[in-house]
Amino acid sequence: MYIRKIGISDLAFLQKISIQTFSETFYDMNSAEDMQKYLSENLSENQLKSELENPDSQFFFVEYEQVVLGYLKLNLGKAQTEDLGDSSIEIERIYVLKEFLDLKIGQLLFNKAVEIAKERNAEFIWLGVWEENKRAIRFYEKNGFEIFGKHDFVLGNDVQTDLLMKLKL
Repeated sequence: MYIRKIGISDLAFLQKISIQTFSETFYDMNSAEDMQKYLSENLSENQLKSELENPDSQFFFVEYEQVVLGYLKLNLGKAQTEDLGDSSIEIERIYVLKEFLDLKIGQLLFNKAVEIAKERNAEFIWLGVWEENKRAIRFYEKNGFEIFGKHDFVLGNDVQTDLLMKLKL
């Protein structure tokens, strides 16, 4: 397995894997209407293109034998969804295709995020995780993250609560 930074030429596949992994993770816990609204607004080609073109956002694919298994999105500086200063880096997305969840790909992507944060001399790395996503919360706690706050996350018309978690580096 290897991780590579992606660019605009990967847009079509980024959209495909973004929709697939988000749906696999959350479809059963949300209404179809809210999911469709979120997917069409937040994972549209135009939205993802804008994110890819943002110099303060970075995307990475993890691949094995030319098959993309998952991806990572990091936000630096003003691209972060909360203003926590320039000494932090946000993990906005770590998603792995359902069929590969048991291969520790999420850990591989997480390790890449920490490596980048350390290279950039970040004081901490942080993220928001839906309070109902118990699997992800356990994963982040296992990796040393602690809850430090909450913020709203709007999925379609449903206002949900994300736990804000951080890891001091």
